[in-house]
Amino acid sequence: MRVRRHGRVLSHNALMTPPVAPPGPRHPLLMALALSLGAAVSLGVTRFAYGLLLPVMRDDLGWSYTLAGAMNTANALGYLLGALATPALMRRLGAARVLLGGAVAASAFMAASGFFTDAAMLLLQRLLAGVASAFVFVAGGLLAARLGAQAPERAGLLLGLYYGGTGWGIAASALGVPALLGAARGVPHGWAWAWWGLALLCLAATAVLAWPAELLRKEERMVQDASGLEVDSAPSMPWRAMAPALAGYTLFGVGYIGYMTFVIALLSEQGVGAPAITGFYALLGLAVVASARIWARLLDRARGGGALALLNALLGVATIVPALTGAWPVVLASGLLFGAVFLSVVASTTAFVRHNLPPARWATGISAFTILFAFGQIVGPTVVGRIADGPGGLARGLLYSAAALWLGALLAWRQKPLVS
Repeated sequence: MRVRRHGRVLSHNALMTPPVAPPGPRHPLLMALALSLGAAVSLGVTRFAYGLLLPVMRDDLGWSYTLAGAMNTANALGYLLGALATPALMRRLGAARVLLGGAVAASAFMAASGFFTDAAMLLLQRLLAGVASAFVFVAGGLLAARLGAQAPERAGLLLGLYYGGTGWGIAASALGVPALLGAARGVPHGWAWAWWGLALLCLAATAVLAWPAELLRKEERMVQDASGLEVDSAPSMPWRAMAPALAGYTLFGVGYIGYMTFVIALLSEQGVGAPAITGFYALLGLAVVASARIWARLLDRARGGGALALLNALLGVATIVPALTGAWPVVLASGLLFGAVFLSVVASTTAFVRHNLPPARWATGISAFTILFAFGQIVGPTVVGRIADGPGGLARGLLYSAAALWLGALLAWRQKPLVS
């Protein structure tokens, strides 16, 4: 790889340190919290709020579990397409603009989902929302990694705060969707009100997100001007050396999404009341927020696949519990454990990229993990839905999800650090 700075060729070792940049933001924690609203929009609302709407939409529209799962498969396919396009968009427009534009688009597609009852149109809306959410999530992850580089002693916490923002979206959805469904009781297709309410929630988060996006966009330009870096030929990525982590993360995508898609439907089948379900999902979301602090030191220390392996294994435990018992305290503990772990799995891959790749390759590395994550999510919901339509129902489908997570943990454990 040859990288020129005003005519001088820099070595690979020099690239392992971020280029000299203007001073970072004075309040990195506040910046990370504001930036975390991107994760709230892209996953917390755009992806996971659907689990709250699945039971009522399935009953109203006469869906099978296979079709209900296909809605999140379409969303994951859109996420894959968006992840493939995001690196080129960031090179052209900058990460901050991609982040904000994606958030606006995701809000619009969420609103559009309330205007259709035809399955094909709803599948299309879920696909388009997935594309937009990938723009937000990948660009936000890159900006969070850069923010962490400006405050390396708190990098793990800053990454965790960004990804933990998904929990704010989950908790807000858990509290808002039941209220909107209750207000629309007796209205034909009253679930549409919930889609519109979620779209307004996304727009409100986007308005706040405009502040860090604009500030980071200016910093992005200043860094480019200050460093004068021009990449003459891109370094080859160590794909073979990264294979265990990439494979483990793919299986994370396959396994976790089954829980997030169907756990509310499973609780409803088990006779859990609406207030308890609301509390369950809200607490799961708050546990996601708390995970930023819980796993910060692990993300700072783990340079190989250890963090990914441990978190995948814990997630498998949380996933299998509702399939084995309907005891409410145990099921509630499952939700808390799941929330406290699953977005830290995502953060662990960004930390792996930051620890092991030169800054010029962070966008490529994060995008690669995101693409495989999306591929896993395409497989997960439809397979679990198909299993759930057969003998054993949703409980059997979650057994499949847990097995995928544990296999992912075994693969990730084989990942060694790429640099000493």
